[in-house]
Amino acid sequence: MSLRRAVLKFGAILTLAFPNLANAQGTAVPTWLQHHVGYEDGKIAPIVLSRARALHQDKVRRGKVRNSCYLAMDATRPSTAPDGTPSRRFYTICENTRIFRASSSGYGNGRKLARANFSNGRTCAKNFSNAEGSKLTMGGAYVTAESRTSFKGMYREGSQIKPFYRTFLLFDGEKETRNARERAIGGHQAMFLKWQCRMKMPQSRHADENGYVPFGRLVDYTSGRSNGCTTWSSEETAEILQRVNGNPTTLYIYPESRDINAVAQVARAGGSPAQQGLYWNATCLKEIGAPRFWPKRELQPVINRWRQSLPKQAPRELPICK
Repeated sequence: MSLRRAVLKFGAILTLAFPNLANAQGTAVPTWLQHHVGYEDGKIAPIVLSRARALHQDKVRRGKVRNSCYLAMDATRPSTAPDGTPSRRFYTICENTRIFRASSSGYGNGRKLARANFSNGRTCAKNFSNAEGSKLTMGGAYVTAESRTSFKGMYREGSQIKPFYRTFLLFDGEKETRNARERAIGGHQAMFLKWQCRMKMPQSRHADENGYVPFGRLVDYTSGRSNGCTTWSSEETAEILQRVNGNPTTLYIYPESRDINAVAQVARAGGSPAQQGLYWNATCLKEIGAPRFWPKRELQPVINRWRQSLPKQAPRELPICK
């Protein structure tokens, strides 16, 4: 099937699935953008682009966003590309200025509980959910919201002790993603500070009542797993935040629950999702066998009971740095 026919086919599928967005598709995919459509690393799958464009055009038409750029993510792609570098599965697209950026991003790592194992491996995501506390990715429609920058602690870089601040870009969802705020879902730099001790620094505005600040080492997990948020490298984070801070835009994450369930049904029956017109990254589908969507109504009670069963413990106090 030619690229043009593939795009048109997935556009037709979108019209049936989202009748309220049928008019939002508007213009055809520009020729320059068609060159970035495909299944190789660094390209965007036709259905992901089609849905991302429709979502953005609909929000622009209704005055919900004014940003000419939009975002998309394909959570079915692997963490590592064939050449060993981080796989590119997050997309920034600005059609007015002909910008297409494909970058790495993490996906939700999930949990392994006694009553349910919904954990994901390091390479491919098998499990998805919108349950709070699941630490899983949820596909669907989002709009970027405000950003919040917080102090995480101090770390050493060479001979210097520096503060680490991380900016968190909140997402607002709808339908299956409407509890994005409840789940604290958003985007941020793929880096955290692993606390090791408390450093005496009474001059710091972040010091506690006894004059201590947390100290640790920076851990970079670019393209790895997350708590369900989208996570980017330092360079990519700065670029994305610059485009959307104070100027919200849309983010479409693939796959949604209907995609997951449809692919799973065909895969479990031994069929080929691609031959049925369904999309999933071939490398990851081979590794996971069949994906699974855990609906909130099913998984939330399991998570809540697990939390209630945890023994109450006093807050852990970090040792003083030597």
